[in-house]
Amino acid sequence: MRAEKFGAKWRIQAKLKHDERWTYYEEPELDDLIELRRVLWNKYQRKHLAYEDVAAVEFMITERGGTWEEPEEDTAI
Repeated sequence: MRAEKFGAKWRIQAKLKHDERWTYYEEPELDDLIELRRVLWNKYQRKHLAYEDVAAVEFMITERGGTWEEPEEDTAI
């Protein structure tokens, strides 16, 4: 999978090893968006990316009813 930002819109694309061409997804799967957000967050923390890019993907995730946050573990015994 790879993603590129063109203008203000993210384009997600993927291919299998045996495929010659990349497939572009107009509506990427929620899991792919969550993974993209993780990668972008890591880049943002290293100051290689503006937060607005992370926020744009977060908006796409919440628009679909998803969340990228890790569920809190129940530490009560």
